[in-house]
Amino acid sequence: MTTDQPTLRPVPPGRTVMVMPTYNEADNLAWIVGRLRTAQPDVDVLVVDDGSPDGTGRLADELAAGDEAIQVVHRTVKAGLGAAYKHGFTLALAAGYDVIGEMDADGSHQPEQLHLLREALADADLVIGSRWVPGGSVVNWPRRREALSRGGNLYVRMLLGVSVRDATAGYRLFRRSTLETIDLDAVESTGYVFQTDMVVRCLRSGLRVREVPIEFVERVRGDSKMSGKVASESLRRITSWGLRERREQLFGSRGRR
Repeated sequence: MTTDQPTLRPVPPGRTVMVMPTYNEADNLAWIVGRLRTAQPDVDVLVVDDGSPDGTGRLADELAAGDEAIQVVHRTVKAGLGAAYKHGFTLALAAGYDVIGEMDADGSHQPEQLHLLREALADADLVIGSRWVPGGSVVNWPRRREALSRGGNLYVRMLLGVSVRDATAGYRLFRRSTLETIDLDAVESTGYVFQTDMVVRCLRSGLRVREVPIEFVERVRGDSKMSGKVASESLRRITSWGLRERREQLFGSRGRR
């Protein structure tokens, strides 16, 4: 079993790793990792498990023991999606990866579509697999959930002044230089709002963000980690950022008069 702060194996230049946070995904992990390794055999996998009580971490260790492209880090507390991604990104950067990605462990992000994101990264700093650009879609979502996601993303665009249509999406590829440019250490978001935070930081840094359409498939096994409480927390944080920016713009414009 690995420790909370493992040293990942060095990799040659140009290698890609997908960071996959897990919490109680024992029913899905082997299935989705197997699909990823089949669809993109040159892509490594870093599972970041937040102390899952259902044995997900043990299963991840078993997968890693049989495939040197799979690595695992065990965290002792469930500190949030953003915290898990930040931890995984930090380890991946230290290990020398040039492309670092995100994907869910529940099957909603199809590994068979990862090539679309990899191709788009040729002229981008961050690529997002988007549900809400032309050609994107969701499968097995109730209308209420789709409306909430579309509405939330519209709110982000209007309040923060960004053009990305799916700023909350979690299927992504970052260039190494992107994470270095935005100063990953300065990112404090720990929950789902981490996704929006990262998009905004990239755009504010003048980096190129591209969206490619994907088909998002709702999980068929296990429980979703998204809840009304999580969504409300994200909206509060986004509202706070937007109001702060408006104050800065207002006082800044007054100061220039």
